[in-house]
Amino acid sequence: MTRGPVLTGEIARLRPIEATDADRMWESLQDPEAMRLTGTTADFDREQIDEWARTVSDRPGRYDWAVTPAMTRGGELVSDEMIGEIVLNDIDEDVRCANLRLAQLPAYRGRGYGRDAIDQVLRYAFDGDGAGDDGPRLHRVQLDVLAINPRARALYESLGFVLEGRQRDAALDGDSYCDVFLMAVLEDDYRSRDA
Repeated sequence: MTRGPVLTGEIARLRPIEATDADRMWESLQDPEAMRLTGTTADFDREQIDEWARTVSDRPGRYDWAVTPAMTRGGELVSDEMIGEIVLNDIDEDVRCANLRLAQLPAYRGRGYGRDAIDQVLRYAFDGDGAGDDGPRLHRVQLDVLAINPRARALYESLGFVLEGRQRDAALDGDSYCDVFLMAVLEDDYRSRDA
């Protein structure tokens, strides 16, 4: 069972995805801009999403978190509703590497939630949660970003990800192709960024 810890940053709180997140996951798949910017071309039906939300946090080799606001009032969460998801998947325990993926609902893009969520996941991936869970103790976290998404690329670079390569015409953007950039951050990159 891979279910990860709850991670709390400055503005975002990450908790394992639950069955109750299926509505928001379905909503995110109805967003044409998100589908375009992430290169998602697969079609999913509602039953598949319900099953995925119910089971994904217990699947091995991955951590799937719902991004929620970290705001509290009187010590109680204002909302635990999913505003996005962040995933650390394809974990290779021998090589100590994994892939990162982030998706947010439209109303929450550009407000700092993604940056805070990525920072928390990187901290967990490299150093654990600081509360006794050592995390996966990775050496490398990588991701793909489409050339049509320069805003995401700039965000990743600001968090220490380095451009490592370009796959020409590797994704579809409507009826045309676009390039895909491979980016990664190593544990030493991450630690020197925070020093």
